[in-house]
Amino acid sequence: MTNSTIKDKIGQFPRKLEDESIYIMREVAAQFERPALLFSGGKDSITLVRLAQKAFFPGKIPFPLVHIDTGHNFPETIEFRDWLAKETGAELIVRYVQDSIDQGKAKEETGKYASRNVLQTVTLLDTIEEFKFDACIGGARRDEEKARAKERIFSVRDDFGQWDAKRQRPELFDMLNGRIAVGENVRVFPISNWTELDVWNYIKEEKMEIPSIYFSHQRQVIERDGMLWADSAYLNKEADEIPFEATVRFRTVGDMTCTAAVESDAVEIEIIIEEILSAEISERGARIDDKRSEAAMEKRKQQGYF
Repeated sequence: MTNSTIKDKIGQFPRKLEDESIYIMREVAAQFERPALLFSGGKDSITLVRLAQKAFFPGKIPFPLVHIDTGHNFPETIEFRDWLAKETGAELIVRYVQDSIDQGKAKEETGKYASRNVLQTVTLLDTIEEFKFDACIGGARRDEEKARAKERIFSVRDDFGQWDAKRQRPELFDMLNGRIAVGENVRVFPISNWTELDVWNYIKEEKMEIPSIYFSHQRQVIERDGMLWADSAYLNKEADEIPFEATVRFRTVGDMTCTAAVESDAVEIEIIIEEILSAEISERGARIDDKRSEAAMEKRKQQGYF
């Protein structure tokens, strides 16, 4: 791709996508009694917050932000989460995976690739039950992963929180069916039709604040499986995995135990967009939790993962 082609694509956000997402947000508020917005502190959930602000302006966001905190997050993400909740005036609900472990509901993984990513499901389902949420809004996009491409914008979960690909409802002419039986709930994906490039162009046009780890910075890392992992106390390092300093950024943000960095000098959003346009691997190519099996994401969804 030539430099002129790259420059032509930067900043071109199709505003019809924003219109669609705002429509979906308003449908959630109209059709459900107790919705919530699942907030991770990553770029996609930050985008959802901006869309919710626009959908209900001049009022406040009419549902809480909910974060399932694994305890293994990047500190920069947690700091940004707290700042954004205060800045927007949104209610913030945080529930902790550690509590689920302490209660014997979840078991800590062991071994080199141990992560709490899968354990989030237990805490999430308990949180939905605690607050009786009937709809949970999330930032999943169809271009991220093939299991996510199967889901509708209104994705029904049964009374065990599980997803069945065969129970997907048709969504014709923008008609969203939020009718659910007692005990069921719906996962809602307002930016399902967006791409990674759309998100970054939107962040650029809207001049949105994002966590600093999305930009190039110096960080202690280890090399594992040909990728760079942020050094932390949560990683189960082997003897030959010696930390060293590198100039990196993160293309996607999950736990420190399952999210690899990319070498980068991108300190501006325009440069990040150029990198995305030239990238040879997908956005989630740096997520070890997606590599556990060919159908890793789909299996987690069937168990209640978002």
